[in-house]
Amino acid sequence: MFQRLARTCYQRRWLVLVGWVVLLVALFGLQGPLGGEFRTDFSLPGTESQRALDLLREHGFETRTGEEAQIVFEADQGVTDPSVREPMEQFFAAIEAAGLGATVTSPYAEGGQQQIAQGGRIAYATVSFSARPQEEYSEAADRIRALGDQVTVPGLRIEYGGGMFAEGAPVFAEAIGLVSAVVILLVAFGSVLAMGLPIATALFGIGTGAMLVMLGARFITMPDFTLGAAMMMGIGVGVDYALFIVTRYRETLRAGHDPESATVVAIDTAGRAVLFAGMTVVIAVLGLLVMDLGSVNGVAIAIAASVLMTMLASLTLLPAMLGFIRGRIDRLGLPHRHAADTMGRQSLWHRWSRVIQRRPWPALVAGTAILLILAVPVLDMRLGFGDAGNRPTDDTSRRAYDLLAEGFGPGFNGPLLLVADLPNRQADLPALEQVTDRLLATDGVAAVSPAIPSPDGQVAIIPVIPTSAPQDEATTDLVHRLRDEVVPESGAPGPILVSGLTAAGTDFTDYIASRMPVFFAIVLGLSFLLLIAVFRSVLVPVKAVVMNVLSIGAAFGVLIAVFQWGWGGELIGIGKPGPIEAWAPMMIFPIVFGLSMDYEVFLLSRMREEYDRTRDNATAVADGLAGTARVISAAAAIMVVVFVAFAMTPDRSLKLLGLGLAAAILVDATLVRLVLVPATMELLGDRNWWLPRRLQRLVPAIHVEGERASIGIDREPVGSATGDLHD
Repeated sequence: MFQRLARTCYQRRWLVLVGWVVLLVALFGLQGPLGGEFRTDFSLPGTESQRALDLLREHGFETRTGEEAQIVFEADQGVTDPSVREPMEQFFAAIEAAGLGATVTSPYAEGGQQQIAQGGRIAYATVSFSARPQEEYSEAADRIRALGDQVTVPGLRIEYGGGMFAEGAPVFAEAIGLVSAVVILLVAFGSVLAMGLPIATALFGIGTGAMLVMLGARFITMPDFTLGAAMMMGIGVGVDYALFIVTRYRETLRAGHDPESATVVAIDTAGRAVLFAGMTVVIAVLGLLVMDLGSVNGVAIAIAASVLMTMLASLTLLPAMLGFIRGRIDRLGLPHRHAADTMGRQSLWHRWSRVIQRRPWPALVAGTAILLILAVPVLDMRLGFGDAGNRPTDDTSRRAYDLLAEGFGPGFNGPLLLVADLPNRQADLPALEQVTDRLLATDGVAAVSPAIPSPDGQVAIIPVIPTSAPQDEATTDLVHRLRDEVVPESGAPGPILVSGLTAAGTDFTDYIASRMPVFFAIVLGLSFLLLIAVFRSVLVPVKAVVMNVLSIGAAFGVLIAVFQWGWGGELIGIGKPGPIEAWAPMMIFPIVFGLSMDYEVFLLSRMREEYDRTRDNATAVADGLAGTARVISAAAAIMVVVFVAFAMTPDRSLKLLGLGLAAAILVDATLVRLVLVPATMELLGDRNWWLPRRLQRLVPAIHVEGERASIGIDREPVGSATGDLHD
């Protein structure tokens, strides 16, 4: 199949190229009539917080469909001073008259005294919008800030809260990632043409993938960071997959094959590995769908679509472009690149393998110790959700958040909402006063507002302000204590549900934490079975799974140290430490596992090939590492710089994904592939390739890189390490 695909794409290269161009243009044209809006939905049907919200809708409470923002202001002379009140009232009136479809709830209106903090220095107004496209919110935010800039009162400071006012200098992560990939590929290939092929392939894959994601947003709930996450993965894997194929093409071309045969060989060997790696990532990520996690499902589908399109571009568009380049792939080469191509005993990687194989135990112990030390912070992992309080202090939404916490208490930014069922309607309202008194006497509760009945009188809401901030562990403990102890003992006339954004976040976190071990076990188990079929071995898959777990643990440790402990967080624009986003570990785990399988297969399949040729494990390890380390290092370097570029964006979710993936790939491509793999392979010796006879009959054989003999590759050995390793 792969040989036929390669020949067809090579021979009909114009048709393939035009087909991809037409596909890209058609998908772009569909954005107008069918393009969707990104929106976040972390609701979980059946949880207490979601049941409460459903109850409110059922009984006539209005639910907000559009954005809601806050205008928070502080005045040294007091917010009720005429010099402040008059211009602020004019400001609010100007917002409502600006044609933005906004409604302002002013602290100066009747009943608005609760929007003025004790001491009278800080107050806030709420600006509510009807539902509209996301870009219109950004335009409205600019208009409101322009009106606010016209209010110039000495001693008055105005800040703006809400997602629509979130700031952050644009970081062109996609461009930075691609430019970095260009530089790395130039160093790796030493040729402009060889560099351009992976970049062009990745661009087509990323472009079509991005268009599919934006179309999918019309039918699937996807949060606002979805497109960035999909493009980040598309750039990383797209360039890497094309890199592997181009590397094999050049190798085969230099072995004396004509361009068409070299293309067929490249697709039938490296192309198989690309298909295996890509489908592994896609299947691992789509495994998240069984968790039914709302918006997380949308992110998983988007990433899978992006990886799938870049993989298809590598398997179809790339062989077509090789048909245009033919044997000129090394044209426009950089000077003095022959030294970088040194192979055999003279190569750096062969000498490095010899060092590790001579001292496998110290290498194994040292490498494992480093990974375990990096993973130590995992013991302190706390899941939750970030908010404006985690933004840098130069962001107006962060300053508004801090002003509200200063004036109204830290819990004001994350109130709880208790929803009480009233079996006897209005007759039950007096009984809720007893509930309110019980809540006020509860540790961790700062304030409780009187019960507000629904229009039909069948339910009522009781707003509760905690003494602690939304992200504090004390607030999570309060939610559980209210549900388990306080509410059941309050003497309420009917059931009371604890809801609100903070409680919903707690429910989501608890849901994730309870299911994460099962999901991890499924991914690890399936990977183990797949590797048994690929390498016809038991110990190699065990080693691979253990090492992947260690590298992922180290990556999680880095995330916790930076995001939760605050170590170096300012370097990537994190304003204040906070919990790890609840969805992040479950999203990062399958992605990293799929990507690391790529390197695992690429390295160990070469080692297995050398072992089958020489029947000498030491030679197989040294020659396998020498033959693959450079391309793995280049591929990993591309992924790391792409992921780090996305970690520098203002979006906290992309920071988490970018840094987590970058740390995992860096650890995997260095400590794991260059230290632990050769050390353990040396220690296990021929036992690496042992497979019980019963399993040999039961386990199907999967040839990830094809049968080299059947396609005419007769590669010279990289060099034997046996004599030098054991002398």
